[in-house]
Amino acid sequence: MTTRKSTLAACVVVSVALAACADMSDTQKRTAIGTGLGAVAGAALGSAVGGSGGATRTGAVLGAAAGGIGTYIWSQRMEEQKRAMEQATQGTGVAVTQTPDNQLKLNVPSDVSFDTGSAQIKPNLMPVLDRFAQTLNTNPGTTVRIVGHTDSTGSDAVNNPLSVNRAAATRQYLVSRGVAASRIAIEGHGSHEPIADNATVSGRAMNRRVEIYVAQSAQG
Repeated sequence: MTTRKSTLAACVVVSVALAACADMSDTQKRTAIGTGLGAVAGAALGSAVGGSGGATRTGAVLGAAAGGIGTYIWSQRMEEQKRAMEQATQGTGVAVTQTPDNQLKLNVPSDVSFDTGSAQIKPNLMPVLDRFAQTLNTNPGTTVRIVGHTDSTGSDAVNNPLSVNRAAATRQYLVSRGVAASRIAIEGHGSHEPIADNATVSGRAMNRRVEIYVAQSAQG
């Protein structure tokens, strides 16, 4: 019963945030909603680990606070960076989106990024990365995560390091354009996170991709 009350209280926080959104800009709305959703998750966690009675209520409150604080923010600079990248990637096939947790995501398909079995950046991607580096250099408070992916052709012994090498090549290019290497983390997920059917040529081409995430911490 106490858990239900704690979760209900957190939901009230979200409702208030949504009501307040009426007079906010789009950027402020996204940040407020994200914080409110974080509070719900935090309250549920706090109730689960807080024990009973007062301890439960304390755990719920602390959980709600942690959930809100841990959310990425979508600042005006993030919005400007998104618009700049939408312009820079127009007609290239690169998808520029805002994730539900307020990260800027660039999904770079294989016809723009890398040939099959290669970690060498294609010339078509270079102008996109040049513009991307410029936006990063004017927004130094953000961090970058680059994730490489492959299709299912070949074994993990080949695909896993290939996906890492693609992410590393992308990072190195950005570093060569003045972005601090300490801001950029890389990952390689091999063929384990397909977004299309590997049984078709077009599906495999979609799965061979690099995803780039930009985040601005709410604590930054």
